[in-house]
Amino acid sequence: MSDADDPKTTFSRVLLKISGEALMGDLGFGLHPPTVERIAREVKTVHDMGVEICMVIGGGNIFRGLQGSAQGMERTTADYMGMLATVMNALAMQSALEKLGVFCRVISAIRMDEVAEPYIRRRAVRHLEKKRVCIFAAGTGNPYFTTDTAATLRANEMACEAIFKGTKVDGVYDKDPVKHADAKRYDRISYDEVLAKHLGVMDASAIALARDNNLPIIVFSLDEPGGFKGILAGDGTYTTVHG
Repeated sequence: MSDADDPKTTFSRVLLKISGEALMGDLGFGLHPPTVERIAREVKTVHDMGVEICMVIGGGNIFRGLQGSAQGMERTTADYMGMLATVMNALAMQSALEKLGVFCRVISAIRMDEVAEPYIRRRAVRHLEKKRVCIFAAGTGNPYFTTDTAATLRANEMACEAIFKGTKVDGVYDKDPVKHADAKRYDRISYDEVLAKHLGVMDASAIALARDNNLPIIVFSLDEPGGFKGILAGDGTYTTVHG
């Protein structure tokens, strides 16, 4: 029996979605290498359990297309710039994982053959089967789609069993727990409730795509050491968005 079949692991193939801001640490911009290394170690602990892992990382720590558009930049151009930012983050994460001995591939939706593989679904599935971590970069390759939507799309294409959304809080709350002491955390919540209450777990198109394919989204704190591994082992604090 392989590690992935071990009853200690809840899922055998998952997608981890994190924001670009998660890589900033205490900086106001860019990458904080010790923070990237810490997240890479979290990924390694899950990889060591035999779980096949995909990743999608946002680019907001470098450039966010929507903000560029709001400041007068043409939206399509701004979004492509944001996609390039996600490639930079993916390469940083690849480097950190490989330092830990985890084999990894950056797979880009925009061709840039010198630094990343082009996205070919069957090849990406084969990488996962060989226990390589696949980091999907450049979003969907299309403007007007966020990395949340890209994460849900890739998770479906790779036949992942769940999306793990790493955030700064340990689940989904009815209001911002940082600002409101009486904020209530949900253990489980439906896709439709998330959309109806505008809870901001992921953008609406990502939630709708997950709902249409019955793909659970598990929201947890990326700042809690061992949180990612703990959930896969059946412990931890998190919220499940489900059908």
